[in-house]
This record gives sequence, structure tokens and C-alpha cells, in this order.
Amino acid sequence: MSNFLGSHAINMDAKGRLAIPARVREELALACGGRIVLTANADEERCLLVYPEPQWEAIRPKIEALPNMNKSARRLQRLMLGHATPLELDGAGRILVPPTLRSYARLEKKLMLIGQGKKLELWSEERWFAWLDEAADEDDMPPEMESLSL
Repeated sequence: MSNFLGSHAINMDAKGRLAIPARVREELALACGGRIVLTANADEERCLLVYPEPQWEAIRPKIEALPNMNKSARRLQRLMLGHATPLELDGAGRILVPPTLRSYARLEKKLMLIGQGKKLELWSEERWFAWLDEAADEDDMPPEMESLSL
């Protein structure tokens, strides 16, 4: 069971390569032998999702099974399945982010890798800090969060 936590400031080179931090790399080695799937996040935040391969293979059939006659489901399928890119960490723990995904998420040199438990998110550093500064919309809170005490 993957347990990706924390935030990591990382850099991407001009060719689109980035090194996964050692702590995350170790967790990926245990979870999937360094085999991941990188894809587009289907919401307005436009970050990328990094799934260990087994985690992706568990959710992929659920995405494929969505009713493609529904516009929202079709959008999610097109973004997540259409951008899904299997990758493997090289010997130095690096991956090459495809140009289409770099463009989608507006990735430049400075990035943030954010742990989300079973997956990771890859953000432009600028967009990540802008998102952190946004005011949360309290009216959008799901009922499950109303009783959550942190």
C-alpha cells in the first residue's frame, strides 16, 4: 500500500526530465518497481497525476466504465485515458514528462510534487502557490468533511 505524503520542490530540465526525490523514489520502488502512469488531472487545477502502475490499473477500468454519452464522463475519460503515459524511473530516479503533459499542466522549470496518499500530484510551482493562496469555498464542503476534526 502506497503512502505518498509531503510536498517536494523539484526542478525540471529543458528536455522535460525531473528527478523524483529519494524518499518518494523509495516508496515507488516498493509500490511498483518504479513503474508509474502520468496523466492529466481532469479538473480546473490542471496539475498532473502520478499513479504507481498497480494503482492506475485498479482505477482505469472504473474510468473506462463511465457512461461516455455523458459529457462530463467523456471529458474525464479523454483527459485521463487520453493523456495516460506509462513511465519507468531510470537508474538516476528520473522521468521524462511528455511535451503534451508539460503543456497541459503549464509546467516550467520549478515544480511541486505533492503526496496524496495512493498517488502524487505534479504542479507548476507558481500554480501550486497560487492555489494555496486561494480562499476555500466553504459552501462547497461535502457533508463528510463537516464532522472532521483535525
